[in-house]
Amino acid sequence: MASLLGTAYDSSDDETPKPGYTTATQVVAAPDVSLEDPMKLQMTLAKPTDTSLSYNVPYADLSRPIQGPTNPYQSSEGNVLKRKNVLTGHAEEASVSDATFTVQHRTFQSLGYTRDPTVNGAVVGNLDAARRFGGKDVVQMRPTKEQSEEIRRKRQKKGDPGIVDGEGAYRGPWAKYEDDERALEDEEMMAEGQLASDEEFQEEVAAPPSNPIIDKAGKEYLDVNTSGVEQTEFHGSEQFDYQGRTYMHVPQDLDIDLHKEVGSTKNFVPKKLVHTWKHHTKPITALRFFPSSGHLLLSSSADAKVKIWDVYHQRELLRTYNGHTKSVSDICFNNSGTTFLSASYDRQIKLWDTEYGKCISRFSTGKIPHVIRFNPDPALHHEFLAGMSDKKIVQFDIRSGDLVQEYDYHLGPVNTITFVDENRRFITTSDDKSLRAWEYNIPVPIKFIAEPYMYSMVRSSLHPSGKHVAFQSADNQIVVYASTDRFRQNRKKAFRGHNNAGYAIDVAISPDGQFIMSGDSGGFVCFWDWKTCKMWHKIQASDGPVVAAQWHPQETSKVATAGLDGVVKYWD
Repeated sequence: MASLLGTAYDSSDDETPKPGYTTATQVVAAPDVSLEDPMKLQMTLAKPTDTSLSYNVPYADLSRPIQGPTNPYQSSEGNVLKRKNVLTGHAEEASVSDATFTVQHRTFQSLGYTRDPTVNGAVVGNLDAARRFGGKDVVQMRPTKEQSEEIRRKRQKKGDPGIVDGEGAYRGPWAKYEDDERALEDEEMMAEGQLASDEEFQEEVAAPPSNPIIDKAGKEYLDVNTSGVEQTEFHGSEQFDYQGRTYMHVPQDLDIDLHKEVGSTKNFVPKKLVHTWKHHTKPITALRFFPSSGHLLLSSSADAKVKIWDVYHQRELLRTYNGHTKSVSDICFNNSGTTFLSASYDRQIKLWDTEYGKCISRFSTGKIPHVIRFNPDPALHHEFLAGMSDKKIVQFDIRSGDLVQEYDYHLGPVNTITFVDENRRFITTSDDKSLRAWEYNIPVPIKFIAEPYMYSMVRSSLHPSGKHVAFQSADNQIVVYASTDRFRQNRKKAFRGHNNAGYAIDVAISPDGQFIMSGDSGGFVCFWDWKTCKMWHKIQASDGPVVAAQWHPQETSKVATAGLDGVVKYWD
């Protein structure tokens, strides 16, 4: 050891070691000291791929994230503090009992106001009603026991259940109060035979009791055809032109050929508003351009009416088809456009003459139809399918009016029907979050797709190539399925960036197949490139949700949109 130390302190000129001696490590009396913790420094330099450490690391340091904030749901010792109970983290339970919530909910439903839980003594909602009732809830407004007894004392005796008629007869819940003096007098006089019988006595027809919902809706509600009798009204400037032709004639005096093949011209994304139609009084539910030419536009609304508009020339309202008593859910032209179907929440499907507004036929199964589609095959064009609220797809023949087939495999109301494979098959989707493919006229599905990640698909559009179908999925995206034998989902094609949850929003593909369009619950109309799936453009079309959107079949860049504001807009 001494010899080794001796060699370490030899003079500087003796650089080469003597034979038989070995060099030792040089001793540094004052080494460089790093100001950082060497343990932490080593940790920062450790490779992410290392599976073992050659030095001791405290457990707190070992489990601490390298970058970013610490995990709020985990303590420094690694114990889990709170588990996620909602999608975005942990939500604390509100300190409102079920009874309190029920009372405030009923107060809001009955009186229009409720207590604000964040501010003591404050109310939200109808402040006029709150002032009128002193801010009391439905429990506080109940009469006291004394008041209840006073009211009960004024009521007639219930009577004996064993006596049907005469003195002491059973009145039960129909017993009247003393305040209703006229009713009591009439009853006494009837018993004495002084009043005439029901057939002879005709009382004046009293006005119906006031209904706040009808009062609020006003003329718009009263304008609804509550009788269900079909009526039509022509609104155009002239019904026939100088050659005796109606609006069904495709105009020839335009700078565009409306007889050319659909999809033969290149499409572009519209950017400016061209025209606005305002005649519907309630939200629009569907828009349909006249087949092939697109010179007319059909619209249906929650005001129970269907209207047809002139797309060229004066751009005026041409005719109103009034025959439903409730909101119209869907409309569908036949191939030639001479007739169209309308489905409504009054459980009726009606076939109309487009030109003169006459109702040709009526169809019903007693359930609400959600979607209707003519069979596009010319040989079977006299039949149509309807997706119903009772989970069935029904097939009607318009010649006889008979129900000829039933497809009953879905587990929820049917939302879409799309004919594919040269109209030999069709695809349906439903609220049961599944997709089923059928052979036409065979009531057994040939394909059933239901995955855990799937959402309800509420609207559909067939690609012009016939190889794909785009579906509006309720998880804020548009998904694409193949319309061939396997009916598989195309995972590479998904269109996102819009909001549609909670609404049945249209999806439409341009006639040349280059763009896909969708409405939005925020009032936008969104356009994507079909190949790249990137959003191309977005326009603000309304203040409320845009639920209906259709491409013009012949124009290069014109689309029609409509929403819950009841206004139809035409874009270029």
